[in-house]
Amino acid sequence: MMNLNQIFTNQRTGNNPHTIASRTDFQRDFDRIIFSSAFRRLQNKTQVFPLPGSVFVHNRLTHSLEVSSVGRSLGSIIGEFIFENFQNDLTEDSKNFYLHNLGNVIAAACLCHDVGNPAFGHSGEDAIASYFEKNENDLKPKFSEKEWADLVNFEGNANAIRVLAHQQQGKDEGGIQLTMTTLASIAKYPCEAIAKKKGIIHRKKFGFFQNEKDIFLDIAKGTKLIAENEDPYIFKRHPFVWLVEAADDICYNIIDMEDAHRLGIVSTSDCENLFFELVKSESNDVQRVKNKLASIDNDNERISYLRAKVINALINKSIDIYRQNFKTILHGNLEKALLDIYKSENKTLQDIESFSIEKIYGHKAVVEIENAGYNVMYELLDHFIPSILKSKEERKSYDKMALKLLPKQFVYENGTDYQKVLGVIDFVSGMTDNYATDLYRKIKGIDIGMTV
Repeated sequence: MMNLNQIFTNQRTGNNPHTIASRTDFQRDFDRIIFSSAFRRLQNKTQVFPLPGSVFVHNRLTHSLEVSSVGRSLGSIIGEFIFENFQNDLTEDSKNFYLHNLGNVIAAACLCHDVGNPAFGHSGEDAIASYFEKNENDLKPKFSEKEWADLVNFEGNANAIRVLAHQQQGKDEGGIQLTMTTLASIAKYPCEAIAKKKGIIHRKKFGFFQNEKDIFLDIAKGTKLIAENEDPYIFKRHPFVWLVEAADDICYNIIDMEDAHRLGIVSTSDCENLFFELVKSESNDVQRVKNKLASIDNDNERISYLRAKVINALINKSIDIYRQNFKTILHGNLEKALLDIYKSENKTLQDIESFSIEKIYGHKAVVEIENAGYNVMYELLDHFIPSILKSKEERKSYDKMALKLLPKQFVYENGTDYQKVLGVIDFVSGMTDNYATDLYRKIKGIDIGMTV
């Protein structure tokens, strides 16, 4: 069982000694993420619906901000729960952490949980993995078995650890140098990619690339993650991960529906009925909700009001489930996400998910952007990777021209083939939707001319 006094630390990645400041270390994490370029680029990365549009919908940045808000509430309330129920087991530093800083940790982790996701949503991830699958005969011999597993299973969660903690060419050690506590809190799948192939675990995803293995082992050591296996490395989740995951699940389950309503994809009656049924299943004051709705004439405002009520209900339910399963979580043995546990007992949340899959995620506009994004990301990789893998002597003029488009911080000429390819993936996965599309059109000769 994990020790509540040992699962957090203010130790940071990189050579970054502790300094005295008016903000706590965990507040500083939040601020560092806010000011990072990786976070800023989320403003032009697709959440679900195509960007830009005549109607404002969520992008990855606004989604992350809202997840962070929900996460702060979850962390603060659970921090109070731990403080009140485990006082006799806590040191003075731990009491201060749980009472005043757990909310900051969860807020910071939620803020950066999507920074490793490429442009165009999940189709961007699929394009990167598919590129290596489709070019297996030419590429696989260049990599070790574990490196190849990273590439053909490319995963935004693992890429987030790299984005936040990896030292790019010419930049400072430790990435943006977050605390290991915040980084452990986003590790939903704390294992190597090869674990899936070996059949040791049934997780669909993984948590870190081979290049960042030592960094992740430091994170695991600093936050006392429980090791299940060493070759390949598999750890039990950190207790804070369930709170970050719950905040994300709450937001995307509900806010995607609100966005679809604003775009006219989902009718007011369908959206309102689904939201109201969930509120009704958890509220003791349904009549007050009905009275409030009766006073609102604007359809969007009615849905916004119900959305707020639904999110509040799901926060409260997630807290209840976390408390009920707290000892199981501390042992690392909870097998389901908090909202999945709730979903198994609440048909309305199941209905919302089923409705979203059918009416929203399968909508023509969503499918079109996924198809377009897949092709853009695939072609960008195909433009750079064959050239970067050639030796300098082998490169033709077109290889040299292609590599001139790579910013210096992504070029690892003295690295292994694996490190060179990761540099290209860093560049491509970090692109915004617009930048990726513009570059694709230019290298394909669709757009020719200078833009300033």
